[in-house]
Amino acid sequence: MGECAFFLATSHKNGALNNLRFAYGNEKSESEIRQIAKSVFRNLGESFFEVLCIPKFTSRNIDKYVKIDGLERVERVLSQRRGFIVLSAHFGNWELLAGYFGLKGYPVTVLARRLRFEKYDKFINELRKRMNVNVIMRDESAKMILKMLKEGKPVAIMPDQDIDSIEGVFVDFFGHPAYTPTAPVMLALTTAVPIIPMFIVRERFGHRIYVEEPLELEITGNKDLDIEVNTEKWSKVVESYIRKNPSQWVWMHNRWKTKEA
Repeated sequence: MGECAFFLATSHKNGALNNLRFAYGNEKSESEIRQIAKSVFRNLGESFFEVLCIPKFTSRNIDKYVKIDGLERVERVLSQRRGFIVLSAHFGNWELLAGYFGLKGYPVTVLARRLRFEKYDKFINELRKRMNVNVIMRDESAKMILKMLKEGKPVAIMPDQDIDSIEGVFVDFFGHPAYTPTAPVMLALTTAVPIIPMFIVRERFGHRIYVEEPLELEITGNKDLDIEVNTEKWSKVVESYIRKNPSQWVWMHNRWKTKEA
């Protein structure tokens, strides 16, 4: 299904190819670029079918499909009764990342946007509920997010896209300035909670979640500088995962759409 979409969804295919060429420049040949782009669509096709299988996942069988490295880092922060920001990306099968923790009984809240197709939006949110994943829509009150973090609850954010309607700064991403949301850093600085990068990687058989150490934020007292420096810091973590597994990111998204004035 995914590879068929590569040939049929021309605009998305061309978008992925152009973004890959822009990001990698001379690092990869045209044949490598096209192979990555095909694999991107294959990954999304596999992820779609896995999402359809979500009703079959339980707390008892999810470990057969999803392994995890670094769970002790989550346990350590939760034992301190502290909230934290899960920083992830539209990478691998991100629905299973949240779903794993929900099915295992961990408190999970994800910040999401309303999807353009209302029926699919309702469908995906019903599946999230079945996995015990709470959802806060991006257009809902920021006060709710602050309240949850201050109450010691984690909130997951995927800020790896160019969204010019929200506050952001330009930071380096694959060697080019990319407009990047500042929300994770602003929330962390406001509430004094850690940012924990977390990614799910598709493997030959199943998936593996990687929980990184909390980011060491640089705090100088210069708010604007701190926001920019730390936003680039987490963006580099996202880039490192994409570079290791380029076929698992959504390259059809125009990450460099917004230009500096």
